[in-house]
Amino acid sequence: MNRDQKTAVIDEIAHQIEAAEAIFAVDYRGLSVAQAADLRSRLREADTRFRIVKNSLSERAADQAGVQTLKPMLIGPTALAFVKGDAALAAKALNDAARRFNLLEFKGGLLNGSVLSADDVRSIARLPVREVLDAQLVGTVAAPLTGLVRGLNALIAGIAIQLQAIVDMDPPVLAPGVPAAPSQPEVAQPAAEPAATPEQTQASETEAASGAQPSDE
Repeated sequence: MNRDQKTAVIDEIAHQIEAAEAIFAVDYRGLSVAQAADLRSRLREADTRFRIVKNSLSERAADQAGVQTLKPMLIGPTALAFVKGDAALAAKALNDAARRFNLLEFKGGLLNGSVLSADDVRSIARLPVREVLDAQLVGTVAAPLTGLVRGLNALIAGIAIQLQAIVDMDPPVLAPGVPAAPSQPEVAQPAAEPAATPEQTQASETEAASGAQPSDE
């Protein structure tokens, strides 16, 4: 590999370091070409690139990308997995390959700029994949909302039942401060005539007697 080719490789690795959400470093000693091809195929599902490059080139790429925390892991045969997708899925694929091939020892890694130990990477491999975590998060958020909706529905139903009970009561119970409905007006009865006095009765009888006598003419 000439100087220009090395520069191109360094630039490419530096770009992958900058673009990766996570980087896992593994010792690849004993890994065959066929096994490496199988692992690369599985890692593509997590949008991950598996690269075996000389440590000297990876160190220069780390310097170029400003990620010096990666350099301590570049000791001995080292392969780098540049993760742009699901970090848990990528770690799981590496861990499964390590158990299946009895190879690939984790050295550590980086996740969103934070340094990971080998145990950290194995812990990430045991996490649920992103789709499962998203579903669990949605379920957790939706549960309180569902309870709130049910509570509101029950409250509204209770108020409706109480209002209907008030309407059905005879006579209806009025809330404090609500005036009663006006009653029907009563029809005025004619006033009774006053009773005649004894003097008025005697005068009437005298007038009647006078009118009944025959005239002298």
